[in-house]
Amino acid sequence: MGTVNVWSAPTADAPIRAVVPLPGSKSITNRALVLAALADGPSTIRGALRSRDTNLMIDALRGLGTAIASDAEETTLHVTPGALAGADVDCGLAGTVMRFLPPLATLAQGKVGFDGDEQAYARPLDTILDALRVLGADIDGAALPFVVNGHGSLRGGEVTIDASSSSQFVSGLLLSAARFDEGVTVRHNGKAVPSMPHIEMTVQMLRTAGVTVQTPADSGDADTWSVKPGPIAAVDWDVEPDLSNATPFLAAAAVTGGAVTVPRWPAQTTQAGDAIRDILNRMGVETELDAAGLTVRGPGRLTGIDVDLHDVGELAPTVAALAALADSPSWLRGIAHLRGHETDRLAALRTEINALGGNVDETADGLHITPRTLHGGRWHSYADHRMATAGAILGLRVDGIDVEDVETTAKTLPGFVSLWRRMLAGSGN
Repeated sequence: MGTVNVWSAPTADAPIRAVVPLPGSKSITNRALVLAALADGPSTIRGALRSRDTNLMIDALRGLGTAIASDAEETTLHVTPGALAGADVDCGLAGTVMRFLPPLATLAQGKVGFDGDEQAYARPLDTILDALRVLGADIDGAALPFVVNGHGSLRGGEVTIDASSSSQFVSGLLLSAARFDEGVTVRHNGKAVPSMPHIEMTVQMLRTAGVTVQTPADSGDADTWSVKPGPIAAVDWDVEPDLSNATPFLAAAAVTGGAVTVPRWPAQTTQAGDAIRDILNRMGVETELDAAGLTVRGPGRLTGIDVDLHDVGELAPTVAALAALADSPSWLRGIAHLRGHETDRLAALRTEINALGGNVDETADGLHITPRTLHGGRWHSYADHRMATAGAILGLRVDGIDVEDVETTAKTLPGFVSLWRRMLAGSGN
């Protein structure tokens, strides 16, 4: 067995006061890359995130025939579409790669093999692969590894899916649909689709690229999205900072009674991470959005919260860490779908917080967290970037927390440890 890397999470001995600039949004970057690869001319993506997930997307698109060049800092990408051909795609643990690229791969001429990390083999993919088969695709397999036998085009049409485990199934079908012969109409049949802001982001970006999209709000047809066939315009994209990646740094102010500012926080956005403002307010934290960015000022003590995170499940690890350090119980609801993420996040959060002396019960659709005095110990990340950052948040208040495999944060935020240390150093800690 290889050596397990362990990081001693630093404890804050004073309120944290810092300005923390953050790189671009993974969600926007990977959607922009897919649209640029299918566009009718060259596109430029500025402020792109460079992380494991986005680099996997770049490598996959290059293998499929798209030319992608970057500037010296690698955050400006120049994308020139090319004829799509057979390739091997490494998905790693990136849901956007394993769910956004199979529809695009149907437009390639040749076999496109998909594989990834061992942990990704358990992630549900049959929903999108079966949907593509209904739309005319030739696919071998129902989970990683699988093969898309591309024939240069896809008929498209109407399909009904159950997207209650991930909004990425809807977004994946919509992103490439303008290039399908008949476009696509996607009907969802099942429990409510989680993470709806991500679908709204997909729709907004498609419309920016000149694609005709009809949503439930347009048609009154609940849980139905349609994309008309047609060209995808080349766009110069400006990527916002990743607001979900910002939440651990904002949480640092909340749990230490300090003040942290994240510059360039957008006044309007479809990113799910923007919901952290309301969540923090409800826990007694002050937030202020102005020209300098978003500033969070922590209170003397945090109040527990009863919150439905169905649409913003990616924030659950940060909110769970905050709740474990609050002064009253919290209920995190609507997040049963997190059992199918990089790991079973509900079981992981319960196990790890309780191992530090906490009191977390897993419910049918979430977590019930009763604060207790925590102690140090090993915090397992489960190769999940958001589990690793949750351990870092707890470490600010609890001495002796050792986070296993903190490098997994490179999935969406390379250099996390350096950013965390700089934040602490700025406060004199």
